[in-house]
Amino acid sequence: MHVVILAAARHPLAQPFAGGLESLSWALVKGLRRRGVDVTLFAGPGSDPELDARELDVAPLELSDLARSDVSMPPEPWLREHHAYLQVMLELKDRRDVDVIHNNSLHFLPLALGQACAAPMLTTLHTPPTPWLEPTIALMDQTRSTFVAVSGHTARQWRHVTSADVVHNGVDSSTWTAGPGGDDLVWVGRVVPEKAPHLAIRIAAKSGRRIRLAGPVGDTKYFASCVQPLLGPRAEYLGHLDAPALRDLVGSSAALVVTPEWDEPYGLVAAESLACGTPVLGFRRGGLPEFVADDCGALVAAGDVAAAVAEVERVCAMDRRRCREHAVASCSLDVMTDGYLARYTELATRLGRAA
Repeated sequence: MHVVILAAARHPLAQPFAGGLESLSWALVKGLRRRGVDVTLFAGPGSDPELDARELDVAPLELSDLARSDVSMPPEPWLREHHAYLQVMLELKDRRDVDVIHNNSLHFLPLALGQACAAPMLTTLHTPPTPWLEPTIALMDQTRSTFVAVSGHTARQWRHVTSADVVHNGVDSSTWTAGPGGDDLVWVGRVVPEKAPHLAIRIAAKSGRRIRLAGPVGDTKYFASCVQPLLGPRAEYLGHLDAPALRDLVGSSAALVVTPEWDEPYGLVAAESLACGTPVLGFRRGGLPEFVADDCGALVAAGDVAAAVAEVERVCAMDRRRCREHAVASCSLDVMTDGYLARYTELATRLGRAA
């Protein structure tokens, strides 16, 4: 089977990852190739050389002086992304050697132009509905396309425009290995208001435990006003770490604290933590309740810091081996790869693209 994967163009698939979408795409390519699948990857410039990706970039973006003088011209990065996807989809339009196109981007153009491609398309829904994707899906002919959501929660958010199967995100359990644990709490993610690391610091402080935080700063104003003032000997920000450093950090912690102030479509950091044997304490939002088992963590009402504090010691005492076993059985790259391979085969066979 020959599968083309379209990744997001804005960030490279390289460590340290910009976010869960990039980490997931990187892992999926690796997982499929381990199974012998012929994968052609289109990804953002600067992606991991081991992935052998074709760059999602315009070569070149040539605009005349007249075009550039148009007062309605959007920012050039937007144009580059738009035309990068346009180039790829025009290339794929008549390709007969492709069995399935897996659209793992967040852009509307692959969906719209995928209707004209010889190969069928599978699109993963990673986010709630957006004003670009929602009307595109509502208007398109869905007989040649199929949709997968990263959680049942996300699938339900899209059901007014499409029916989506669920393939939970998975983490590579050979990379996210069991750690020894420790005394500190840990928080991992993009440092932005909707991830609310300031609440994780409050939970740690009220529980009497130290906390370490890691991840890219996506909102410098939020970091400066809401996070940095809370840092000190009992709350340390370690920066944007690559996967091996994150694995060591999470694996040497007593519990991961997940404090979303929005409905996480999945919550990849929680799956990574469980694979390290580290239990999860978080808010019951989005996709988290679908895979954080009762004996591997505790989820409390959204925003309830006091309830989270009351659960800290119980969660930290949970069986790390059980957390690891649950992750391998339910949240692993192998399980996710199985799910996607089954859907590739069904789609390609239904439309006569594979033997």
